[in-house]
Amino acid sequence: MISDRPLLGILLMIGFCILAPLGDSIAKLLSDTVPLGVLLIVRFALQALLLVPIVYLTGKSLRMTARVFRLTVLRTVLHIIGIGAMFVSLRYLPIADAIAIAFVMPFIMLLLGKYVLSEEIGPHRLIACAVGFCGTLLVIQPNFAEVGAPALLPLLVAFIFSFFMLVTRQIAKEVDPISLQGVSGIVGTAGLGALLLVFQNTEIEPLILVTPSGSEWVLLALLGILGTMAHLLMTWSLRFAPSATLAPMQYLEIPIATLIGWLIFRDLPNTLASLGIAITIGAGLYVIHRERVTAMRMAAEV
Repeated sequence: MISDRPLLGILLMIGFCILAPLGDSIAKLLSDTVPLGVLLIVRFALQALLLVPIVYLTGKSLRMTARVFRLTVLRTVLHIIGIGAMFVSLRYLPIADAIAIAFVMPFIMLLLGKYVLSEEIGPHRLIACAVGFCGTLLVIQPNFAEVGAPALLPLLVAFIFSFFMLVTRQIAKEVDPISLQGVSGIVGTAGLGALLLVFQNTEIEPLILVTPSGSEWVLLALLGILGTMAHLLMTWSLRFAPSATLAPMQYLEIPIATLIGWLIFRDLPNTLASLGIAITIGAGLYVIHRERVTAMRMAAEV
C-alpha cells in the first residue's frame, strides 16, 4: 500500500502541466510539414518502445482479460482521435486557446456523470458548468471568427477525452497503468500502421506516408517521449495524492501553455479569449470546490 505524499503528487502533476504543452508545441511545429498519420504513429510507437521493456523489467505483464482488452482497444481508439483532433487544432489556434477550450472537459464529465452514470449533481455545480461553457465560448468566438470550424476541434477533444476517462475508470483497478499504456501503444501502432498502409496510394493528406528529415525525426522522438512521460507523470501523481488535491493543479497547464506559446510562437490570447480563460478556470475551480464539499459531507454522514 503506497502512502499519500501530497507534495510529491503535486510536483508530479506540475511536471505533467509542463511536459504536456511542450509536447503540443512540438506537434504545432511539425504540423505543417509532417502528416497527421505520421505524427500519431510515431507518438504511439515510441510509447510502446518506452513502456513495454519497463513492463517486463519490473516483472509486470501485458496480459489482460478479454473484457479489459476490448475496453483497452476502445480507449486507444478514443486516445488516437482525441490526440489527432488536438494536433489538427494546433495548426490553426494558439496553444493556450486550444488547451483552454479543451478544459471544458471537467464540465462534460460532470454532465456525463449526471445523465449517464446517474450521479447526483447539485444546482451549484450545474450553474458552474453553464458559466464554464460561457467562458469557453468567449475563447472560441475570436478564434472561430479568424479560422472558422477548426476552432471547434478542442471541443471535440474534450468530448472524446471525457469518454476516454469513463472507459479508463472501468478498467483502472484491473490493470497496471504502465501495462495499460504499453498495450495501448502496441494497439495504437498496429491500428495506425494498418490504416496508413491501406490509404498509402490515396491523396488523403493526413494519411500520406512521408520520410521525415533529420531534424523532424528529432522532434518526433521528443513528441513521443514527452507525450508518454506526461501521461505517466499524471498517473503517478494520483498514486501519491488524492485527485481532490491535484485537480486544481491541472489548471496550471493553461498559464504554462500561454508562456510556452509566447516564447516559441509569440502567440498570446486576445482580450476576449483571456476573459474566457479566466472564467473557465474560475468555474472549474468552483466545481472542484463543490466536489470537495460534497465528498466531505458524504464522509461525515457515513
